[in-house]
Amino acid sequence: MPNNNYKNWETFISRTKIYLIIIAILIISICILNYKLILPGIIIYALIIWYTIWTNKKRKAELSEQLKDLTLNVNTTAKTTLINSPFPLTIVETNGNVIWKSEKFVTEFENLNINMNEYLTEIVKGIKLTIENSEDNKQDKVKGRIETNIKIENKDYKVMGSYVKSHKAHLKEQEYTTILYFIDETYLKKLEQKQKESDICIGIIMIDNYEEISQRISSEIKPQLVAKMEKYIYEWGAKYNSLIVKSDRDTFFCIMEQKYLEEAEKDKFNILDEVKDIDIPDITRPTLSIGFSDDGETNAEKATSARTVIDIALGRGGDQAIVKMDGRYQFFGGRTQEVEKRTKVKARMVSHALTELIGEADNVLLMGHSNGDMDSIGSALGLYRLTKTLGKEAKIVNETTGIGIDNFLMAAKKSGEYTEAFVTKQEALDIIKPNTLLIIVDTHKTTYVEAPELLDKVSKIVVIDHHRRSTDYIENAILTFHEVYASSASELVTEILEYSQIDVELTQLEVEALYAGIMLDTKSFTFKTGVRTFEAAAYLRRCGLDIIKVKKWFQSDLETYQVIADIVAKSEIVNDTIAISTYEDNDQNANIIAAKAADELLTIGGINASFVLGKTGEKIYISGRSIGGINVQLILEKLGGGGHITLAGAQVEGMSMEDAKQELINRINEYFFEIEN
Repeated sequence: MPNNNYKNWETFISRTKIYLIIIAILIISICILNYKLILPGIIIYALIIWYTIWTNKKRKAELSEQLKDLTLNVNTTAKTTLINSPFPLTIVETNGNVIWKSEKFVTEFENLNINMNEYLTEIVKGIKLTIENSEDNKQDKVKGRIETNIKIENKDYKVMGSYVKSHKAHLKEQEYTTILYFIDETYLKKLEQKQKESDICIGIIMIDNYEEISQRISSEIKPQLVAKMEKYIYEWGAKYNSLIVKSDRDTFFCIMEQKYLEEAEKDKFNILDEVKDIDIPDITRPTLSIGFSDDGETNAEKATSARTVIDIALGRGGDQAIVKMDGRYQFFGGRTQEVEKRTKVKARMVSHALTELIGEADNVLLMGHSNGDMDSIGSALGLYRLTKTLGKEAKIVNETTGIGIDNFLMAAKKSGEYTEAFVTKQEALDIIKPNTLLIIVDTHKTTYVEAPELLDKVSKIVVIDHHRRSTDYIENAILTFHEVYASSASELVTEILEYSQIDVELTQLEVEALYAGIMLDTKSFTFKTGVRTFEAAAYLRRCGLDIIKVKKWFQSDLETYQVIADIVAKSEIVNDTIAISTYEDNDQNANIIAAKAADELLTIGGINASFVLGKTGEKIYISGRSIGGINVQLILEKLGGGGHITLAGAQVEGMSMEDAKQELINRINEYFFEIEN
């Protein structure tokens, strides 16, 4: 059967087949009764079939004409809509060929000082790149929608539209035909900017050393001095049209619009230097800590965030301003040494609170930082003894070995008492109970702990640290003893033990471990030592400390000493007083060797700061040391590290040694540029 006949047959049988069958049955029945009617019956049935096909074609033609009229009307409406569009509109190919522009498009851009065709070409190049990198293109879709934002002269436009693939044979590359609407958002952007600039930011200003100054000055000049400091603060606030309210004798709340806060940032919070210029004979200069935040939907949430920011500023040693904007932190100042606080009230309070927490716990896990040293191990051992004295099960999480702690670990294993005291990360995860207490020592950063997985598994966490606070600190700690003035975590733990309400009898090894931790971080009581550092050492001496034995733990073998000597010999000087060197071997002890080499470089005359880079696996460790004039913590913080003004470190990955060294030099130059400007 021909194709057309098949189509016709399929067309008419759909609705009339039952009638045709009935008619055929009737004609056949009549013909059986009278055979003379066979021929007339066939003719009549053929006429019926012909009439059915003819009426079907006629009905189909009428429907087609109606659809044609409807399509014409829709196309006419669409064309009218395009021509009379209230937005500038153009149809353009991504090869730069402009097919059509609306009258609104021509009038919108005719007075511009640029060639719009050339500008449009640049726009569609970006659009083409966007299309080719989009998921629609990867899925080989022939059409899709686009949206982008551009700035033309002094106006902001949102460009919206759709695209289809061009199917022109002469095109060598796949091009797209796009229809683009230019929606002027200049006024909206100005409103958004105005709204953003008028957003309220909450700040807290604190006088860092108010207590010390109050205790050391005479009552006659104290009111004048306090009034002078407050005058500086209020005048600074008035300069930026902000409201300052004194909430405590050393604390002020500040409400400032964002546009004025940006001005204060440009001025680098010069109030920090102005207050330090107040002359107080024979007394440490006053310093301020400032914390601002716009983080929060309500003013109450912003105030809560500001308190967190000021805690970070205080945890970094004070004398600095920190602004938290859109979830990011900016730091200003912070180049002076921390001031030691002589009061021991906080140490007593922490000791009492920690004792209660241990007493309520099912068991205790103690953990330091990754690549642990004698400070993290020593402070953990001190708290291990406190926990055991309270009758609780305690384990120290440690997977670190190396020349820094190998001698000590060997001594611990020989004693027999600590055979089961140390556990691996996996073993620690297996012994977690519903009421386990996790104590973190010698670090406060979530990414630097020995086993980060434990932070998510344990609900009760205590943090004891002395490093300058970073932004990625452990937020959910129920007790934090964070004192940046302290020389080491071992010093803080020694104070906790000394002022504990229970009698804690330290073993000989524990006493030596705590002393070794203090000795390590002070570089044999050379750096960052205060009155309380020596008081802690004196307490350990009374507990039976053998100083000579500890000294032997820090002895280097001849091979290590020669490696350090080679590192020192090949160092180079940058910025006149900074020594930089590298340890090229891929060594598991690279961080320890780099630290010792950095210490050794500071013994050379004319060197104010030193940096040594060492490699372990894919990580490059950077050890920074300073005699105080250069803040190595600020430099290495730019590389994701931290520490103190005179002692800091950082780890970088995904770089070669040479690239890491160049990155370090760039950060050093950036540090000096910020100081000069």
